[in-house]
Amino acid sequence: MYQGRTMFKIFRACKMRPTRMGFEPTRAEHNGLAVHRLNHSATSSCALPFRRLCTSVTFRLKMVDSQYYLPNDIGISALDCSEAFRLLSPQEKMYAHYLSRASWYGGLVVLLQTSPESANIFVLLQRIFRKQTPAQLEQVATAAGLSSEEYQDKLKALVWASQAFQEQPAEMEALWDSCSCLLYSLENRQKQLGLGDKGITTYFSGNCCLEDAELAQKFLDSKKLSAYNTRLFKKEDGGKACYEVRLASAVQKDCAVDGECESCCGSFSFEDKEFTVKRGDYSRVMEKVCYYLEKARAYAANENQRKMLEEYTRSFTLGSIDAHKEGSRYWIKDKGPIVESYIGFIESYRDPFGSRGEFEGFVAVVNKAMSERFAKLVSSAEVLLPELPWPQEFEKDAFLKPDFTSLDVLTFAGSGIPAGINIPNYDDIRQTEGFKNVSLGNVLAVAYATQKEKLTFLEEGDKDLFIKWKGPSFEVQVGLHELLGHGSGKLFVQDDMGKFNFDQSKVINPETGEPVSSWYRGSETWDSKFSTIASSYEECRAECVGLYLCLNKQVLSIFGHEGQDADDVVYINWLSMVRAGLLGLEFYTPESKRWRQAHMQARFVILRVLLEAGEGLVGLEEVTGEDGKPDAQITLDRSKIPTVGKNAIHRFLCKLQVFKSTADVEGGRAFYDKYSTVSDTGAHNFLRLRETVLLRKEARKMFVQANTRISGDSVELVEYEGSAAGLIRSFTERFQDDAEQLESGLLELSKQDAPCWC
Repeated sequence: MYQGRTMFKIFRACKMRPTRMGFEPTRAEHNGLAVHRLNHSATSSCALPFRRLCTSVTFRLKMVDSQYYLPNDIGISALDCSEAFRLLSPQEKMYAHYLSRASWYGGLVVLLQTSPESANIFVLLQRIFRKQTPAQLEQVATAAGLSSEEYQDKLKALVWASQAFQEQPAEMEALWDSCSCLLYSLENRQKQLGLGDKGITTYFSGNCCLEDAELAQKFLDSKKLSAYNTRLFKKEDGGKACYEVRLASAVQKDCAVDGECESCCGSFSFEDKEFTVKRGDYSRVMEKVCYYLEKARAYAANENQRKMLEEYTRSFTLGSIDAHKEGSRYWIKDKGPIVESYIGFIESYRDPFGSRGEFEGFVAVVNKAMSERFAKLVSSAEVLLPELPWPQEFEKDAFLKPDFTSLDVLTFAGSGIPAGINIPNYDDIRQTEGFKNVSLGNVLAVAYATQKEKLTFLEEGDKDLFIKWKGPSFEVQVGLHELLGHGSGKLFVQDDMGKFNFDQSKVINPETGEPVSSWYRGSETWDSKFSTIASSYEECRAECVGLYLCLNKQVLSIFGHEGQDADDVVYINWLSMVRAGLLGLEFYTPESKRWRQAHMQARFVILRVLLEAGEGLVGLEEVTGEDGKPDAQITLDRSKIPTVGKNAIHRFLCKLQVFKSTADVEGGRAFYDKYSTVSDTGAHNFLRLRETVLLRKEARKMFVQANTRISGDSVELVEYEGSAAGLIRSFTERFQDDAEQLESGLLELSKQDAPCWC
């Protein structure tokens, strides 16, 4: 999935890390058009004019620590959806409004899925800014003796001088004490997401390690339960490990509800360990989500939408992924809606084990002109799929033509805003029933606006061409990545009844020349089988499909590119990928030898593949910049893209698909890890290049999203300026109706689990 940077992260901390297809965030952030799907306690959207949120303590850190700070001059842009919203009917506006409310409240779950301090930071900032605007706070800061620069950096002094503190000093000081140390901490474990001593996560209690995650996955598979909406908590009882699996649900009781199978919850023995499955995780938040989904159902346009929302409500009430799957089936059947949406525990990028979904919800309006291009791509899919480099037996038996529309985002609640989406993520549905693709047009319009002087690592002669074609080339890449990347390829499966979905006697592994000898069994899925590498591996496969098929003249023609323009689009698409591979080094942590962002790891892998191809296809040279500091320069021989480049991606992509189709985890992991390795040996010193990338990095943009509100019998769109003040105001007004109750609920949920993270 392609992702754009969101402001939601702002509410999570000061340390940063990127997110989805685009990006995922790190502990402090995650695919900004690609952090997602961003990873940890994020930078605060309410973080205002003082985005770095530094205290009066002066941090003198090595250059490698600069990645954990946001500059004060970060770009902030408003997502414009005014025209799209204006054209909606009154019923459609009501539908969009209530779905947006459900999404925004559900998005608060991300605070509880990220790090122990995230919810407290959010509440701290909300309480300050509900009482005073940034302009008013600046006056308070001046009166307190802070200069304009100190106002942005000395957060504690500002908190103490704020009206919120003056009115409730004890509560505000307690809130500050509960999060300030973790907010500023740069201890190794607290700088990134990870299990046990490898990082921070609130998907698992702090005493869980990889072995615990693997055991829990086996248990869930044995009970035919999905990990998507779960968290895992480990306790010791008489020296014996006991595990609690929590299902996200509004209902807290563990008995059967409305006909739900009683075996879902309860206590079970598994491999000499005790497991308890219970409902009620995030219950207060899930109640709000269900309330607004019920409101939206009254304004649904058709029976598919009504059934979809009914099943989503059942899912979030009972903690049932089966109900969410059923809702997703109705969603797939709802072809070409004017108001498109999806909501739930979706992307697993930020689970260190790769199986649990982060909550997100989006609401968007169709862009008819751009959607026509994607419809043409869908119509051509059955002709394009055979062009991919794997044998026919490794492709799905039938291509189920999906919806593929361009949308203007009204609401995207979660840790990041993607540029494109291919969902649902359930393998059993995707393989046999279908999926949908969307491209988020208004996100693309502002996220990839580039200034020439800020283009790093390119030759001067490439910069003007890059600026001209970056947007159009990325549009092509998103379309191919989502539709024919994530939408292609077969998984070989033997179901619980022993039936195979392929002919064992005839299907040959093209890499070995021998019959296929491994496959998925029973309830095994791609995510559960490939776990920690699943997200990045799949994003890499989809990116490679985009590179490979963008060479097809028919594809380029669909997007309106012919002749020299088409050649330039191909060149910039490949050049963008090579550059992204180098930029991806920002999201590698040498101390733990771990990648923190799925898409960036994927792009680095592709860079390694293209460098390995040799023959002068890609050049990567360390140089000295005009400022006398270390720099780097990338070159790409455009004449060799259709030959050397295409052949390299052909070989690599075929291997990726074969390992995936055959559930060959051992082979796939070894293959992918080889290209993911970042070292200081070999032809390129990537560890030293990483330092150069950090030195030259530019912060991604943050997005300001509109709100909706009911006025009489109609719905109004409330827009905000693209600034820190506009960003802050959008959040304080978003939850103003029940702010105190909401904040108290979040703090209670955070506090009750606090001992689990020690």
